[in-house]
This record gives sequence, C-alpha cells and structure tokens, in this order.
Amino acid sequence: MPTNAAFTAELQAELDQLKADRVYKTFNHLDSPQGPWVEMEGRGKVLVLSSNNYLGLSAQHEVVMAGIRGLRRFGAGTGSVRFICGTFTVHRELEAALARFVGTEAALSYVSAWNANEALTATVMREGDFVVSDALNHASIIDSIRLAKAITKCTTAVYRHADLDDLREKLAANAGAKRKLIWTDGVFSMEGAIAKLPDILQIAREHGAIVVMDDSHATGVLGRTGRGTAEHFGVLGEVDIITSTLGKALGGAAGGFVAGSAALCDYLNQRSRPQLFSNALPPTVAASALKSVEYIEANPQRVETLRENTAYFRAAITEAGFRPLPGDTPIVPIILGETRDAIAMSNALLDEGVFVTGFGFPVVPHGQARVRCQLSAAHTRADLDLAVAAFRTAGRRLGLLR
Repeated sequence: MPTNAAFTAELQAELDQLKADRVYKTFNHLDSPQGPWVEMEGRGKVLVLSSNNYLGLSAQHEVVMAGIRGLRRFGAGTGSVRFICGTFTVHRELEAALARFVGTEAALSYVSAWNANEALTATVMREGDFVVSDALNHASIIDSIRLAKAITKCTTAVYRHADLDDLREKLAANAGAKRKLIWTDGVFSMEGAIAKLPDILQIAREHGAIVVMDDSHATGVLGRTGRGTAEHFGVLGEVDIITSTLGKALGGAAGGFVAGSAALCDYLNQRSRPQLFSNALPPTVAASALKSVEYIEANPQRVETLRENTAYFRAAITEAGFRPLPGDTPIVPIILGETRDAIAMSNALLDEGVFVTGFGFPVVPHGQARVRCQLSAAHTRADLDLAVAAFRTAGRRLGLLR
C-alpha cells in the first residue's frame, strides 16, 4: 500500500494521547451564516462568542450582495496569478480602498493575511539586515521571520513582550545592520493587549528602523472610525508598513493585504513569491471586502456599538466572578489555568448554548489556559446577559466559580 503503516500508526498514537490528555480539539459544524447566533449541527441555535466577525458584517446584506454581484460579473476565480492572466478591476478598487482606510499610499491584496506576512519579510530583507519581533507576535509573523532568515541570512531577534527597553537593547546591539525592521502585532490575539505603538514609532526613529504592524485584530475595530491601532493612538499615516486581514472585521471571508508606500507594494508585486506563484483573491471575496470597507466608512457608529458591547461584557463577566485579562479590545480572555479546564469550560458553555473556544498550551503558556470571548457589534445586550448567565452556570458546575 502507498501509505506507510508505521507512519500512520505513529500519528494515530499521538492523536490518541491528545484525547487521553483531554486536549484534543473538536470541530463544530455550522449550517448558517456567521453571526451572533448560528445553526450548529447537533446543537441547533447557538450564541457565538468566538468569532472574529467584530462588526457583524459577514452576513450584512450589502456585503453579501456585493459578493454575489462580484461572482456574477467576474466569475468564480482568477484562473492563474495576476501578472499572467490579468488583474481584475475589483482588486485595484479594493486595494485603493484599503490604502485609504488604513492611511497609506498603496496596498496589495493576498489570498490570506498569513500569505501577506509571509511575503513581506523575505522579500524586503537581505543578508546583513536585522529583524526584531515581539515575543507574543502571531505565528504568521514568526514563520515569516524564520523563512526570511533561512532565505536571506538576515539576523533576527525577539524582544520580551511590550518591553521597550529590551527592544532598544536589541536594536542597539545590531546598530550596524543596513536595514532594521521592527515587527509587532497591533492587537495581540490571545491577550487582547494593544501594542505601545507611539513608543515603538519613536524608538524606530531613534534607531533608523522600519515599523511593520500586523493590524488584523484592530482593522475595523480600534480607533474612532475603525481604522486600527494607528487611529486609536492618533498616529494614522505614521506607520511604515501595515499588514492586515479581510477575514475578521472586514466581512470575514478571506484574504489579507500589505499597505505602505507605492514603491513597497510595487516591489512586492514584482518580487514576493506568494504574489507571483499563487492565484489572486477570488473576485467575489474582493467585492465583498470592498463593500465592507465602504460600509464601515459610511457607518462608523457600528464601531462605537462594538466598543459599548465590549465595555458592558467586561464589566458583567467580572461582576459574575471571573477574571478576564484587562484591556479595551473586544478580545476578552478569561483565564482558567489548566488546558483541561479551558476545554471543559468550552464544552460546558456549549451545553448551555454558548459557543466559546478554549485555548491552552502550546497556544498560550502553561498555567495560562483560557476561554477567549470575542464581542461583536451584532450582539444585543440580551445576548451578552445570556452569555454571562451561561458562564455562571458552567463555572459553578465545574467548580471553577464559587
């Protein structure tokens, strides 16, 4: 048989051990659009507190219809990479809208935010250059830097999370590097913490470094009008390079982008391997994402509703006796300690009709397992009250709440 039996047996043994350790991940299947409530196979109607659909645009009528029109006008896909078979006009319109929205000169879309991050570092760095990354950066940033180091032989380092003195020391130790790059998340996805962006920008200026910020959990979320971490701190237009996703607040379909100078985006178009060797974003996704940007620009009150829901839930869940990590973002991690407790809590909440995912090691450090709640502008106060009541019931049943 073509399959190596020993190899398969080894994999199965590891899977069995995950189950024995009670850290095996199960997948729930949805049979409805993503929203505050979904239809889940075997469960019926379930309240969702584990989606990145921050503004509730995944099922927004205007966004869905824009995707349908894009499908009818441009077809199901591009059929090849952009420079070979042509770039659809909707990609150009989307990229102009994204640049306008995040405050840069230009933008370039990719089939995922992972691809966007993967493309950037290895394309712009060379031997003798230096990249330094926050310790809690997303896995896509970590892998992007690993790839760049392997390909270009650039020097890399990691600074302790949000430790600006450590960042300064790492930069000073590599002062002779020709090009220096600081990589940070705008919002750290497991903590909901916001990067100290104004300080990072100042440090970059002092050391002649370039700031690259992945704003995936802040685009459409932070700032008065949802333009991200830069708007939140009043430094819109000052970040050298922003990467982000179309798969969260911007309609939640798929895709990502790099935004920066026109020269940067043109260079990525010419040289980045994920752009040169992968099909473009499906035009229906590009059309729905474009409409999402336009919708947020026309309806900034949706961002304010998200902020109000976040503040309400944080206060209510704390009053109920839980200890979420402090913060201002709609990512509300509730620390439970052990991985098995987080998974048990997630399962117990699902029994109460609330869908929240538990996370443990190695996604988060040992002893810091959590259920991560994510709020949406589409949640009503009644939804949030129901969720808090479910937390109380599940927490008492598991002995995690007195």
